[in-house]
Amino acid sequence: MISIFHLLHCLYFVIKQDASANASSGHFTRENWSNKRDYVLSMIGYAVGLGNVWRFPYLTYKNGGGAFLIPYFTMLLVTGIPLFFLESSFGQFCSQGPINIWRFIFSPLFPGVGIGMVLVTLLISIYYNVIIGYSLYYMFASMQSPLPWTSCPNTTTTTTCSDKPFVFCNVSGILTQSVQTCNPSNIIKMDVQSPSEYYWDHVALERSGGLDQTGPVVWHLALCLLLSTFLAGATLIKGIKSSGKVVYFTATFPYVVIFILLIRGVTLEGARDGIEFYIGTQSNLTKLAEAQVWKDAATQIFFSLSIGLGGLMALSSYNNFHNNVFTDTIIVSVTNAATSIFAGFAIFSIMGHMAHIYKLPVAEVVKEGFGLAFIAYPGALTKLPVSPLWSVLFFFMILTIGLDSLFAEIEVVLTSLQDAFPRVLKPRRALLTIATCTFIYLLGLPCVTRAGIYWVTLIDSFIASWVVLFLVLLEVVGVSYIYGLDRFIDDIEMMIGEHSPRFWLWWRLCWFLFTPCILLVILAWSLSTFTAPTYGDIRFPSWGLSLGWCMLFFVLIWLPIAAIYHLKQSKGSLINRMRSKSAPSKDWHPFLDMHRGERYPKNERVQGVDIPNEVDERSSHCL
Repeated sequence: MISIFHLLHCLYFVIKQDASANASSGHFTRENWSNKRDYVLSMIGYAVGLGNVWRFPYLTYKNGGGAFLIPYFTMLLVTGIPLFFLESSFGQFCSQGPINIWRFIFSPLFPGVGIGMVLVTLLISIYYNVIIGYSLYYMFASMQSPLPWTSCPNTTTTTTCSDKPFVFCNVSGILTQSVQTCNPSNIIKMDVQSPSEYYWDHVALERSGGLDQTGPVVWHLALCLLLSTFLAGATLIKGIKSSGKVVYFTATFPYVVIFILLIRGVTLEGARDGIEFYIGTQSNLTKLAEAQVWKDAATQIFFSLSIGLGGLMALSSYNNFHNNVFTDTIIVSVTNAATSIFAGFAIFSIMGHMAHIYKLPVAEVVKEGFGLAFIAYPGALTKLPVSPLWSVLFFFMILTIGLDSLFAEIEVVLTSLQDAFPRVLKPRRALLTIATCTFIYLLGLPCVTRAGIYWVTLIDSFIASWVVLFLVLLEVVGVSYIYGLDRFIDDIEMMIGEHSPRFWLWWRLCWFLFTPCILLVILAWSLSTFTAPTYGDIRFPSWGLSLGWCMLFFVLIWLPIAAIYHLKQSKGSLINRMRSKSAPSKDWHPFLDMHRGERYPKNERVQGVDIPNEVDERSSHCL
């Protein structure tokens, strides 16, 4: 009890100190990263997410193995890096979050894009927090020997749980177990749950039969969700000064674990078969002729770099103005792609060992998403000596990868709110962080009921999908065709210095032609092939699907609302209003007066905020 009171007293002191320190200064400065390493590691931690570990390896195997790397790196060059460069440049130029960026650069027509990005990020942070809660639970559950999902529980209610599928022989309509002498055409295999799948469904999730069977809160998951929220809040409570130091561990430790798992994996019997299926001689170059392969590559690049969620703008907004954002873009993008490939070797080497033990093809043991992280891989780890050690390491890796992304997602919300209401919220950073994390935790509670996994799937299917593609399409069209590439390039050169026209030729082609065309094709394809989401064989009720469409509608409705509101504030005909409102507002400029040069007017105040003198920023340019 004394420790709880002590914790509350310390928390109160942090909030009070945070508010008084800013209020006494007489102005509200914008933070900068302590050094460039903080920023680069934060961006790597944000970009390298769970999809790098549990989706990319599966896509590579599914789409021709090593051949998949050709469309993957092509799409990285044509869409991923150009969009990453664009968003990072925006944030660094005006030192604002996504809402203010889109309010200032296209004052009347596009502020809804920024609002939509923040809302998407908020919804994604809810279920991302839940996934981290799952990882915490499995990490704690791994601290016992043997692992609790090593074998099926010894009860009479688990007849569908088995290490191997049930095989019967159909003899004149009667099922017998005499399969040795059975005609192959009469052999029937009954699907059963593996011990790890049974544990996931019945112990970890306590999963109900559908979305309409909510059931009570699963309290062990609710407590893990609370711990996840606390870790995020404690890291972000003092702003980027604290989170920038935490990422030194959370952004680098996953690589240590992946390397350890890889070394252990390649020494196992059957590992070569798994790697061959992943990226070896099983590569199928004929897959390159299939349009689906190129679509999968573009989609994976797009979402793995976290483009269109506002995080790149928010994190880069704390950069020094003359930071070389182009170099950072290349470093983070290449590191993200290399991490995906590297993680795939660790995953498939152990999957190959599992296939060898069960004497099954690798294709029958490999899964993606939740199936890989919480069923297939944990099941494979039970076959290793000292399995609790490897299990703890694996789930701790998932935890740190997830936390990095969650930090940035919550920071997007905090930055946008502080930029919108600087005088009220900037002096109260700690209180705002606690309120935001509490809100995210409360919204996450339905996702830790017995129907929680269905809610997670619903949010993921409707929000982290084509709606993000649509927002980014508006983004690149707005920059290329409304704001103007010449003006945008001039803005970038104010930060990184002038470059030759040949340097900008590739970026012009991508922003003006290649990227928007590819986005349009993927968006149209995603819409035309959209099917109602399911969890396994379980379909969602109609009211659940309607709720999913309502979430999507809530994100997109701000686009017309914001545009109509701003147009009504103008005078003249509709065409004249749109013409006058299709130019950047007077508030679009570098944050500090000293950086505006001759292209932007100098003022003593920015949005009613006094500007302090900036310290020398060139001392921290290099890593």
